[in-house]
Amino acid sequence: MIEEPLVVVEHRGPIAIITLNRPDALNAMSRALSAQLANAFATLSGETRVVILTGNGRAFCAGMDLKELSSGDGRLQQADEEQGAGHRRFGMAAFDGPVIAAVNGFAITGGLELALCCDIRFASKAAKFADTHARVGVIPGGRMSALLSRLIGLGRAKEMSLGGNPIDAETAERWGLVNRVVEAEELMPAALKMAEDIAANDSGITRRYNALIEENFGLTYIDAVDNEHLKSRSANQSFRKDGFDPEAIAERARNA
Repeated sequence: MIEEPLVVVEHRGPIAIITLNRPDALNAMSRALSAQLANAFATLSGETRVVILTGNGRAFCAGMDLKELSSGDGRLQQADEEQGAGHRRFGMAAFDGPVIAAVNGFAITGGLELALCCDIRFASKAAKFADTHARVGVIPGGRMSALLSRLIGLGRAKEMSLGGNPIDAETAERWGLVNRVVEAEELMPAALKMAEDIAANDSGITRRYNALIEENFGLTYIDAVDNEHLKSRSANQSFRKDGFDPEAIAERARNA
């Protein structure tokens, strides 16, 4: 009997849809799933410009597989040391394009970290978000303490992380945790539309601009302006007027 893959990759032109496929366990991040997810990112072709990350079933990802982690001494520490933090743990560091999270259901603890490591987050109305690290009794290793407060503010981040209670999709949108909330059946179409808009842009500039936004978020205003000026001079030297079509750009704006 052939086992179902734990991670499914579907290609639609320059867009790759990566689906966590362990629905019976709410897509909990076992070692095997983690390895397949990292491999999925590592083996994307150079033609892939945007990734949509989602889950099969009722969950986006319920976090680390606690049964697996409790099966041996030091397993959690070993997993942290082997996999690194955040986007390195989930394999995203192998792909330098934008990643859109299409959060279809529960995004709990490590699953929330996975969503936080994405560049853009869309959620269905069925989505729930929670950080239960304190309830489990572990310190996060996937960038939770660094990313959550950046998005929703220090007080709300502490409310989520220290209280451990879930929030619904509408609250997540109001707090700035997700970009947009849609009906369940509209989630993938909305994510695909966003991915298509991104993929239609200059791919090299999109990747560099995305990296620049990330860099500048952690800088002071003055340092960020200086950094943008430096990167702009370097990147725009290769701008070719003969490939510039203002009519096509205007048409895209009208059809947006």
